[in-house]
Amino acid sequence: MRKWIQRLVWAAVAMAAVAGVAYLMQSEPAIVDTAQVVSGPLRVTIDQEGKTRAHDRFVIAAPVAGRLERLELHEGDSVQAGQVVASIHPVPLDPREREQLAARLESARNLQREANAAIGRVQADFEQKRRDRERNEILARNGDIPQQTLEQSRSAEKAAAAELAAMRFRAEAAESDVRAAQAALMATENRSDGSQVVKLRSPVRGRVLQVMERSERVVASGAAVVVLGDATHLEIVIDVLSTDAVKVRAGMPVLLEGWGGGRTLRARVRTVEPYAFTKVSALGIEEQRVNVIADFVDPPGPLGDGYRVEARIIIWEAPNVTKLPASSLFRRGEKWAVFVIQNGVATVREVEIGRRGEFEVEVRGGVKPSEIVVVHPPNSLAEGAKVRARTAG
Repeated sequence: MRKWIQRLVWAAVAMAAVAGVAYLMQSEPAIVDTAQVVSGPLRVTIDQEGKTRAHDRFVIAAPVAGRLERLELHEGDSVQAGQVVASIHPVPLDPREREQLAARLESARNLQREANAAIGRVQADFEQKRRDRERNEILARNGDIPQQTLEQSRSAEKAAAAELAAMRFRAEAAESDVRAAQAALMATENRSDGSQVVKLRSPVRGRVLQVMERSERVVASGAAVVVLGDATHLEIVIDVLSTDAVKVRAGMPVLLEGWGGGRTLRARVRTVEPYAFTKVSALGIEEQRVNVIADFVDPPGPLGDGYRVEARIIIWEAPNVTKLPASSLFRRGEKWAVFVIQNGVATVREVEIGRRGEFEVEVRGGVKPSEIVVVHPPNSLAEGAKVRARTAG
């Protein structure tokens, strides 16, 4: 009998010990990371890599097959409009090839006519954008339109001016192509001694971006010889997912980082190209991408053609919104929720969210500024659990 009493006593002691440990474990608060709901600026961006390129590139190609003389030009050399950049000694041509050269000359003349006609259209568009900007400046001074509308009209005028300058460059290039085609056709006539030489001239004033054929050699008709352009007139090409491209509009600001300098350069979206292309990602997934073209607002400094940049396209921003860390959100059914800490206890609170930034989210209801929420809530955290903020260090 005494043994049974001892066993009962020991069993009661063991149960009390287990209950005590469980109570201590329940009463010990969980250590969590926390953040405060605050009011401040929020920015939504599309972040992608991009590269610079000359706004106007001119590929000088051999108009006829022949022996190309060695080029004395190097990358970075300056060239003037009309300067000889390469010389070709043509090979004898048969009647069919001469007809092809004649057709190429006629095609070059048609392109020249088209470029000259386009200048008038682009000129009219530029004048309209200039008048719109002048009207918007008056309206903005009177407070009738927001400042953003005025900035968009200024950006549109700047883009139209750049397009007009580019169209004039194209007209000059078309004229140069006509001269080159004429020279190629003339070189095939009365060339019994082989002394005729086709001179390839620069259509514009600029710099040598790339030398395709440096040494003397025989080249085929149409072979690229040298690439020219203005390295100081750069644009940025940013390829983004097509699902992101539909959110981008002309005039949106762009921030350029990671280009090697110590500061962020500003740019502005000029256009979103109307066609997409397929690109395979690093994970082997086929993606539809679209090129977004932006113009520099700040001077590009030491950047040249083909340089890599990290671009952040700002598609939305506000100076003062209620926001919290995106890592504090979790799903509760069809809604979003957070753990709010009140008197050391975690309470689940459903929230209504708005715009999502890279690390922060706009919150439109459910929490107020200065309230404390749990960041990266663990799966074991439950409603009503005692919590304690993790201390630094």
